[in-house]
Amino acid sequence: MDAVLVVNADLGPLHRVTVKHAIRMLCRRVAEIHEAEPDRVIGVFPLPRVVRLVRYVVTRWRFSAGPAWSRAGVLARDRRRCAYCDGAASTIDHILPRSRGGRNIWGNTTAACYACNQRKGDRTPAEAGMPLRREPVTPRWRGDGRPAGTGGGAGVRPGAAPAGPTIS
Repeated sequence: MDAVLVVNADLGPLHRVTVKHAIRMLCRRVAEIHEAEPDRVIGVFPLPRVVRLVRYVVTRWRFSAGPAWSRAGVLARDRRRCAYCDGAASTIDHILPRSRGGRNIWGNTTAACYACNQRKGDRTPAEAGMPLRREPVTPRWRGDGRPAGTGGGAGVRPGAAPAGPTIS
């Protein structure tokens, strides 16, 4: 079964839950059915597509920091293209090498092909004579709550449009 969208009392999307979890929320009366699957029921409840919380939940803190860094996120953000030669990338390169205190953060990492990563080695791009074709950026949240350009994310940004196909 598909996931059920949970929206706040003001109809702002929050996250997705399983159908089983949504039914539990309905039984506990913390949520009401906002949109249901026609002609399908689970016990006495119509099969929910969207449930609305009875009380408003404050979520300002939830998406203020941006998406968490991940290797897969960097590769997805850079569309698996090398930042040095624009070839197919399979590794992550630290612009300021980790041996010099570079951290795993969005602004210090970029996708790189194996050859360019080995050639650059333990140097900065300037020292290696390998300029970046594009500067790394921290992804922003998409309208459906997933980090833009990363293909992942766990939740829906408050005040965003309902989940569905989006082009970023």
